Formats: sequence, structure tokens, C-alpha cells
Amino acid sequence: MSPEQVYEILIRENADMLLAYLRSVVRDEHAVDDLFQETMLVAWRKIEQYDRERPFGAWLRGIARNLVLPYFRGCARQDQPMDETSLEWLEERFAQVHTLSGDTLGEKLSALRDCVQALPEEYRQPIQLRYAETLSLSEIGNTLQLATETLKKRLTRAKLRLADCLERKLAAAGEPI
Repeated sequence: MSPEQVYEILIRENADMLLAYLRSVVRDEHAVDDLFQETMLVAWRKIEQYDRERPFGAWLRGIARNLVLPYFRGCARQDQPMDETSLEWLEERFAQVHTLSGDTLGEKLSALRDCVQALPEEYRQPIQLRYAETLSLSEIGNTLQLATETLKKRLTRAKLRLADCLERKLAAAGEPI
């Protein structure tokens, strides 16, 4: 198979995951689109450097990460939701998602949606406002009438509950965790 054919197949399999990664680190949808396109172009130019023994999704996210960091440097400090350490942590989480059951990102997201719906209201609301509606912490705090520290704790606890729910779902499906 030619490098171009490999590229086409791998991009089809990983485009949704790349978009999810970019949306989780960049709040501006136009910037997400630009970074996605730029990542695709860089990957296309460097496809012959891709080591087929390694996961393509991780390679693609590495390219995106290298584009996101300069993007953040050009943003105002308050608009920078991630630093390099956070990006590394996020990459570890996306690498774990790649190993989860379900053949497609859609199946994995469906399991996550089920887990979000199972959260108690006090945790579900902040998660939905932060990640579905992409509100800032101060906007969510104002909406829910919560102090920023209280909100941060709820988001952290909600994420822990979501991780636990997904682990239980995988264990029930007979997948190794």
C-alpha cells in the first residue's frame, strides 16, 4: 500500500478523535477548524516519516499538540485553558481511550453520554455547561451561583465519577481495564 493510501485510511479512522482532542484543548471553534486543517496538512507532508509500528492517532495528536502550543502563546493568558503538562496528561487519556472497547469513537462517546446522564444533577450540570456549551468557569459559576473553587471541585469529582462509570462499563463488557 502506498503512503497516500495508508494516510487516507488512517485519517478516516482518526479524524473524529483528532477533532475531540482539539476541541478539548481549544475553546474557539474557528481555531479548532484551522488547527485541524493544519494538522492534516502537516500529517500529509510527513506521512512517509510515520512509523507504522506505532499508533497513528498518537502521532496525529503529537502533530496537533505541536501546533496548539504556539497557538496558545499567541492567546491572552486567560484564554489559555491548557499548559504543556495538561496537554501531556490529555494525550495519556486519549491514548487510553484508543484501547477501550467499541470499534468506533461514536461507540465510545455513546458510553460516555450514558455515564454523563447517570451523574447526579449537581455534577451533570457543570459538566454539560463546561464541555457541551463550552462556558468559562466564571460563566458557569454565575449560572449555578457557585464559587469558583466549589465549581472546580464538582468538575473534578464529576470526571472521577465518569472515569469510574466507564471502567465499570468496560469491565461488564469483558474488556481489560
